[in-house]
Amino acid sequence: MEFVKVVKVPRDRIGVLIGKNGEVKDMIEHTFGVKLEIDSSSGDVRISTAGSEDVNILKAVEFVDAIAKGFSPERARRLLDDESMLNVIDIKYYTGDSIKALERVKGRIIGREGKARKIIEELTDTYISVHGHYVGIIGEANNVKLATDAVTMIINGSMHSSVYSMLQRARSKRKLDRMKLWEDRYE
Repeated sequence: MEFVKVVKVPRDRIGVLIGKNGEVKDMIEHTFGVKLEIDSSSGDVRISTAGSEDVNILKAVEFVDAIAKGFSPERARRLLDDESMLNVIDIKYYTGDSIKALERVKGRIIGREGKARKIIEELTDTYISVHGHYVGIIGEANNVKLATDAVTMIINGSMHSSVYSMLQRARSKRKLDRMKLWEDRYE
């Protein structure tokens, strides 16, 4: 029995998905035990596997979707860790069809010379990609939630300094919780 999933990949990301001499496509097929059929004119990527449906096909779909959302294959590799996940925010949900509003919000998320995105990535230990009308976030579940909250705050107009303060407090709390856990273990 064959299981099939189809992922839509923007045409400007097809080359990244295939990679030089097909290296990325081959890596995905070998890593997840799937077959990729890429229609570069429509952007449809058919991911199939023979046998029982496996978590691998779902991970392959997530990996392909990460590349579609603007991540490099190197950053998408973080999804190979069982603790990591991809979350996608559709900015149009907040801005509607206004191209001007979409561009303004994307600029706020990225920040001048990428500073805002970089700070959020560092404070949450995640990778963030802004591509098209999507923001993709890769990392461990609790960190992805924190980064998602930060990006959503920025989308909704919060000042960057307020977002960074919230992230700093969360980071400090996590450190204190880890120390407390360590102390409790040895008392």
